[in-house]
Formats: sequence, structure tokens, C-alpha cells
Amino acid sequence: MPRMKAIQAAVKVMEKEGVSVAFGVPGAAINPLYAALKAHGGIGHILARHVEGASHMAEGYTRAVAGNIGVCIGTSGPAGTDMITGLYSASADSIPILCITGQAPRARLHKEDFQAVDIASIAKSVTKWATTVLEPAQVPQVFQQAFHLMRSGRPGPVLVDLPIDVQLAEIEFDPDTYEPLVPYKPAATRAQIEKALSMLNASERPLIVAGGGIINADASDLLVQLAELLGVPVIPTLMGWGSIPDDHPLMAGMCGLQTSQRYGNASMLASDFVLGIGNRWANRHTGSVDVYTRGRKFVHVDIEPTQIGRVFAPDFGIVSDAGAALKLFVEVAREWKAVGQLRDRSAWAAECQGRKHSVDYLRKTHFDSVPMKPQRVYQCMNRALGKDVCYVSTIGLSQIAGAQFLHVYQPRHWINCGQAGPLGWTVPAALGVRVADPARKIVALSGDYDFQFMIEELAVGAQFKLPYIHVLVNNSYLGLIRQAQRTFSIDYCVQLAFDNVNMAEGEVARGYGVDHVKVVEGLGCKALRVHRPEEFAPALAQAEAWMAEHRTPVVIEVILERVTNIAMGTEIDNIVEFEELATQPTDAPTALALLD
Repeated sequence: MPRMKAIQAAVKVMEKEGVSVAFGVPGAAINPLYAALKAHGGIGHILARHVEGASHMAEGYTRAVAGNIGVCIGTSGPAGTDMITGLYSASADSIPILCITGQAPRARLHKEDFQAVDIASIAKSVTKWATTVLEPAQVPQVFQQAFHLMRSGRPGPVLVDLPIDVQLAEIEFDPDTYEPLVPYKPAATRAQIEKALSMLNASERPLIVAGGGIINADASDLLVQLAELLGVPVIPTLMGWGSIPDDHPLMAGMCGLQTSQRYGNASMLASDFVLGIGNRWANRHTGSVDVYTRGRKFVHVDIEPTQIGRVFAPDFGIVSDAGAALKLFVEVAREWKAVGQLRDRSAWAAECQGRKHSVDYLRKTHFDSVPMKPQRVYQCMNRALGKDVCYVSTIGLSQIAGAQFLHVYQPRHWINCGQAGPLGWTVPAALGVRVADPARKIVALSGDYDFQFMIEELAVGAQFKLPYIHVLVNNSYLGLIRQAQRTFSIDYCVQLAFDNVNMAEGEVARGYGVDHVKVVEGLGCKALRVHRPEEFAPALAQAEAWMAEHRTPVVIEVILERVTNIAMGTEIDNIVEFEELATQPTDAPTALALLD
């Protein structure tokens, strides 16, 4: 049996499990792993500037491509605690990432050693498994179990904590005979699918709610097949956006309190039956359970048994991987359609589609004011970026307005931190997406505060040649919190504006504060500033030319008016529209954010 250091065995296991790159920051307690990575030579490494940034890069890497598992690495103590936000974000959105931390020697764990912290206990509530390995011989199997757990059932993150003496101990391990464990995924039965379809068939105005579990299962094609067989409109959740193209006739819009379209909410309220697949009934999607469920029946399909009934009790629940359930749904629906057993839904589908092109349900985007309104920025993005763009965003008015006005046409082309929504997530996540797919057209979207949180990670993009475009909408406010403070009639501690004495008059409106152009360029990237709608497309062309030549991120900063309230409300039937609605519809399939 070959003998090697335990940490060398861990690297061999990662290779066998498909790991080809890791994101992290080296340190004293994890240097043995870095030595093993260098000696191995087959696993690349991206050096983050902040360990939280490494965890979000791992998230972006996982979210971008089916089958990926991002790996983030840090030393002992604060490196692990810095990655807790990334673990929480991954856990909340069912994203598998592997976090590896160094640790003090076993004999000193109870002596309050320098940078020694019980990171496994800290991480337990935001991981599927968090463990400190105390026996060197267990290292290969602990890593094997980590990958098995991340892929089984509801996906999620794992943390493995390695005392430095455990890493350095010699063990026996034969990598040539190693095989990954087959992940466990529950599957629906035919009887369950037939019952669910019978309930749908008995309804008058059914909808399918498509959650992020469909994208996790790489089953978007099956979703579209099912919708077309049944003729039933689809409402994707924010995490399921892209599972059906925005211009598909059966895409009915999104529903919710913030990241939704008026026509999506209206179709939900008009429905009498909902088949939810791979979704959590998140509160930003539902609002109150009473309003959301009133007058309609529900079937809920989810891979995690404890999700069934967590928010409200459905009329029928099915524990199943979304892909396995959809495959059987399609099979049964095809059989029923062949014998005329499915009802004709064309009138209901046409009603839902009609809302998408009716001025009664469309928000205005064609504002000519300068500084620009955010609605006009998204109109410019829709016109200039095309249908193959992949958006990356996290939280704030920028993300909310983006979800209301932008369009997504493919799965994994809306990379979004859905439940946790940590500020600063966007830059490192976009870099992780770029590592996962070197050819994809990536456009990140941030407000100025999200952008400033982890702006230092742009240097990673410059160092490792990871180009992408970052649209920065700058109103010098914590915009979402400012809007929320209206409830208390205050505008307090949410202003980012100040007179920057280093900025020349005319560079930007006085009082906008941070000179993002100088900061970005100081980090080795390119920045462009846009004031007017007609400047956006030329800036985009300039950004693309820069990336082709220099292979670094490019930031397009758009100066917004300071205060714009974005449509949102307390219930899906009580959304406040702060701006006027559109006055002229269009049938253009790539411009559903309608213009005057």
C-alpha cells in the first residue's frame, strides 16, 4: 500500500472527485495543503484578496456549470470565520462548495492557541457537515464523504478542518483504487406523478412554479418539454430564472414582492392551481401565505423532505429530485396527450401571454432624464447585450430593478445569491463564473455599496486575466435601505455621498463621493463612466475591445439620479408603483421591458 502524507491523499481524492481549481489564501496552518497542491500540479489555484471573496468565487464557480463543485481554502482562525458568509450563502441556495481550513495542532486545540477556533461548531448551522479531522488515517474517507454529502439530496456546502499535524502525518492510501461514492437522490414514483397530473388536469387555470432545484438538477429542458406538453404557463422563481426563456410563449413572468413583473403577479393571482418544482416558497416570492394560497391548490415537489410543508402545507407533496420528477412528468404527460387525456389550455396560456404585452401590466423604461433613472439603464442593457449574456448580481435596488427589467434566456445565465444576499458577493462570484467558463459573456450588476464591499477582488481579475463587464449603477445611497426607511419617515445613515476633493469638477456630479474610476484603475482594471443613455452602447463596445486586448475586468459606472423608488410592496396583490407605467406595447421578443 502506498504511503504518503494525509494532505497528499486529500489532494488525490479531490482530483478523483473532479476538482481542477481552488480559490483561497495561504497561511501557516494550511501551508502543507499548498505544498501538496504544488507538488501535485493538476489543480490550479486562484489567489483571492479576502478569504470571504474566495468562498464567493467558489460559489460562482459551482453555480455557473452543472456538476461543478467550487473549493475554497483558508488558514486557521479568522480565515474560517471569514468564509462563514460564503457557506451561509451556499447553504441557503443549495449550492455545494467545499471549504477547507487549517487548524492548530491537535494537542493545542484546548489551549487557546494562536488563531485556533472551533470552526466546525461555528459552521455547523450553515453547512451540511462541518468536521475537524482528528485522525490522519480518516482524511481520505472524510473527503470522500464530503463530496458524497454535497452531491446527495439537497445540495449544500461542507467544511473540513485539518489540524496541521494531521495534514503532515503519514498514512497508507491507494489512489489508483479510489472511486467516488454514488450520490443519493430521491425519485418520484409513477403513482405520485399521475396523482399530481390528475390534480392539475382537474383545474381551470394551472401554473408551474419553477425553482432553483430545476437548474441544480440540470433539468431545464425537461421543464420546457413539460410546459409545452401540458400547455401550462410557467412562473420561475428568482433562483429558477432562465429555466424557461423569457421570450417563450409559456413564460408568464416572475411573481413576488420585489423581483417580479406586474403580469407575473397578476397571472399568479388569476390561477387556481400551482405545481411547484424545486422551489422553497421563499417569502420574497410569496408574500403572506394567506394571499398567496387563497383560492388555489398546490402540489409541491422538492428533493428535501423537510421542505414539504415548511412554509405551508400543500394539497399534495412529492419528495424527489427535480430532474427525476420532471422526467417522469414528461413521460406520463406524453402518454396522456397521445390518448387525448390532457385538457386544452390554449385560452388560459393566451390570457397569461396577453398580460406581457398589455400596457396595463408594463412598467416604463424610456426615461430621458439626466442623471439617468435605473429603468433606462436596464433598457440600454437589454438593447445592447443580446440574448446570450450571463448576469451576476446579489442584492439591493440594482438587483431588484434588474430582475424587473432584464431578460434571461438560458439556465445558469442569472447567477444570483438568492436568500442570503450578502453585499460584496458580486465581484468575486463573477470571477468564479469566469474561471468556470472562459468563453461566456458575463455582465455583473451592482449598486455602489455592494461594489465597494469587496472591490479589492478586482485585482484578482487583473492578476489572473479574468475579464468580465461590471455595470455599476451609482446613486451614492444604500438605495434599498433608504427606500425601506420611508416607513419610518427617515433618511438616516444611508447616504454615501461626500465632496471628494480629489475629483476634478465635471468628472462626475459633485457630492457622489468615491471615485470608482481611480480605484478600479488602481487595482489594474479598466473603468468607464456613463452619464447619458446614448453613452452606454459606445462604453460597452469600448469595454469589449479593452477585454479582448488586456484580459481584465472592465467597470462601466452609470451615474444615476440620487433617489428612485423601485416598485415593491407588502403582498403580491399590493405592489406600489412609484413610477408611471409604459404607454406603448411592443411585440419584440427580445424587448419585453417595454418602451414608450
